[in-house]
Amino acid sequence: PGRGADCHAREGVYQQALMTRTGIYGGSFNPIHNGHVSLARHLIGQGLVDEVWLVVSPQNPFKADASLLDEQCRLSLARLAVEHEPGIEVSDVEFALPRPSFMSSTLRTLSARYPRREFSLIIGADNWVRFPQWHEARWIMEHYPLIVFPRPGYPIGALPQGVHRAATPLLDISSTHIRECLPQPGYNGEGLAPQVWEQIRAKGYYGASSAHPMP
Repeated sequence: PGRGADCHAREGVYQQALMTRTGIYGGSFNPIHNGHVSLARHLIGQGLVDEVWLVVSPQNPFKADASLLDEQCRLSLARLAVEHEPGIEVSDVEFALPRPSFMSSTLRTLSARYPRREFSLIIGADNWVRFPQWHEARWIMEHYPLIVFPRPGYPIGALPQGVHRAATPLLDISSTHIRECLPQPGYNGEGLAPQVWEQIRAKGYYGASSAHPMP
């Protein structure tokens, strides 16, 4: 019996080792910018996860819809941004879930759909501050590791068990700032992947004009 138990234990460790560690990074990506992609690259490079899935949220419960580009357009831009990025994928799983998009529902759905993956949740320090306000925050912490990355103006203090601090660069770039810059004639796509800027410019998203010069 002892040897049998040992075999089962070893099998469990072996099965866990075979599981892909997938980091879930949810957001509006309105629009996706170089900071999002750089963060995902760093998390993979540091070995915190094997891959990162950018989960595009059609309706964030913490954000108003006024400046939110159509979800399919944001999804398309996100896919353009990572088309040549190994280990980084874009997911539209929340498009078929009830709205607003709650991360607890997203994680439940993904775990049921992909049992061979070990999911963790990636959030910024700004979201960590208000994480207790999230829907089923306690349940998320009980079932999934969290990875918290630095954000300007949000120092990360002591973290509880199961929550990991990511030593990623502090990038002062935001979708809000880019949206404010996009309608300006002098803006040339700074902070955006060239293919994303080209699409935004061609489609006139966020008030950008096709008359903008390409960099």
